[in-house]
Amino acid sequence: MQRNIVVEKGKYVPVAEREVELVERKGLGHPDSLIDGIMEGISRELSKVYIEEFGKVLHHNVDKGQRCGGGTKVEFGGGFFTKPIFVLLSGRATMEAEGKKIPVHHIAQTATHNYLEKTVPELDVRNDLEVDSRISAGSPDLVELFLRGPKIPYANDTSFGTGFAPLSDLEKVVLTTEKYLNSPGYKKSHPEVGPDIKVMGLREKDKIKLTVACAFISKHVKDIDSYVKLKERVTEDIAKASKKVTDMEVDVFVNTADDVKNKSVYITVSGTSAEMGDDGSVGRGNRVNGLITPFRSMTLEAAAGKNPVNHVGKIYSVLATDIANSISKEYPEIDDITITLLSQIGKPIDQPKVASVTIISKKGDFEKLTALVTKEIDSRLESITEITEKIVYGKLPII
Repeated sequence: MQRNIVVEKGKYVPVAEREVELVERKGLGHPDSLIDGIMEGISRELSKVYIEEFGKVLHHNVDKGQRCGGGTKVEFGGGFFTKPIFVLLSGRATMEAEGKKIPVHHIAQTATHNYLEKTVPELDVRNDLEVDSRISAGSPDLVELFLRGPKIPYANDTSFGTGFAPLSDLEKVVLTTEKYLNSPGYKKSHPEVGPDIKVMGLREKDKIKLTVACAFISKHVKDIDSYVKLKERVTEDIAKASKKVTDMEVDVFVNTADDVKNKSVYITVSGTSAEMGDDGSVGRGNRVNGLITPFRSMTLEAAAGKNPVNHVGKIYSVLATDIANSISKEYPEIDDITITLLSQIGKPIDQPKVASVTIISKKGDFEKLTALVTKEIDSRLESITEITEKIVYGKLPII
């Protein structure tokens, strides 16, 4: 069966050529990113157990979690929790198969603790965290649909996923800034910088302004003068790192809500605002390319926690992004490519209702590019089931 792949010339101004551009990234320690990471971690661990026990991933969708903020008493040089962070795990998962019971709640709670210990090292998960798993068995109709089509899964929803490439300078700067500040090397030399880092980027013509919210860890900040110096150093570090990504002028602003005179500044016990009443919900954070890009095509689907077998809200977003990146690298004459894959519930996932491709290219033969791109997308859809393993074992990012 021939796939419905439609390639057309873009009739829009590429985002990198617009006068104004906005890009955001919520770092790994941000409340919304934390719950995304938790639920995706649970999906991966469930998938691994299912594969080990039954040779395949069984039905699950754990994408409805909520993380409720705790409470702390923070002071320079230290602080303590007054109320634990609360995490509610919700969704559906197979709890019994082939006469075997699967300890879904134990797997989910263990995955939650492991993820938070890794992502927020200063959080004492044994004393300052409460986890309640309300995951239950899936609806019979969706489970039955999941089990159909043993070779090519059937889509469990009518939904779309979209991806684009290449990244603009602003997108690269925003993504690089957060990854740099949360890298193991930076954390080793700057332990005062917590994982809750939010980067908002604004480009006006060829000038970039970065507004960064960075949660400092109080035990590493002895007083207000120390805080000011540490913040200045982080600001300088971001500016230097940005120069490696772009030739544009970059102005950096860190923790602009600080009131230094009254010693009201952004310090935390654990390094995340999740400790002090800031809640987080699945799907409110980054898209699967790690960014929030209002000037680009985006889906509102929450990818984190959805099963990596037939949930097109996840699979199509990851696949479209991965294909766009591959095509952009292989054909540098393409200035901008956007791929959108639309599913139809109950139909094979390798046969999208449409694969819509928009290309802007100022060089090269468009007809030739169309043929090459069509062939590439058709080939990737042919082998779409390979994406499941890549997601389960972390070879393709989700947050």
